[in-house]
Amino acid sequence: MRTKPTKDELAAAYGKTIDDVIAPDLDVLFCGINPGLYSGALGLHFARPGNRFWPALYRGGFTPRLLDPSEQHELLGLGLGITNVVARTTARADELTPDEFREGGRLLAARVAEYRPRWLAVVGITAFRTAFGLPKAKVGPQDGEIGGARVWVLPNPSGLNAHWTPAALGDEFGRLRAEVHSE
Repeated sequence: MRTKPTKDELAAAYGKTIDDVIAPDLDVLFCGINPGLYSGALGLHFARPGNRFWPALYRGGFTPRLLDPSEQHELLGLGLGITNVVARTTARADELTPDEFREGGRLLAARVAEYRPRWLAVVGITAFRTAFGLPKAKVGPQDGEIGGARVWVLPNPSGLNAHWTPAALGDEFGRLRAEVHSE
């Protein structure tokens, strides 16, 4: 189980990266915006208490139980993985530049082409729009592919994204899961 990072550990996490949870031929590669300091300090994706990624995965039917971020590698056995558009940790996503997002999108497309997931699920509409130059994109399935994978944009699961309730997040993750398993 995770432990709470200290103030010094949070400060030291600035600019770090977290290893992807990835393998070839996954059903879905989930892609966050970038890791926060809490995640960077622990070396775990979506680690901050209050982030609703793990509950949304469970509510959406992707996991048989609610996983703790420390169990992130269990996703691989379920055909799931995690990466980020931008690798470096920051306190807030607004610290990232449009150029970083565009470069992150280019690197993400290459990673997807290399690992060949069936679906790329980007969690964060603004990051997706900026990274791929699609300013009118909306949450849900997207036209076209990235790196050979079909694309679905999910809402940002951060607790700061309050207009998406936990139930609504779970429903949107569930829509993706239904599509993945209908193929």
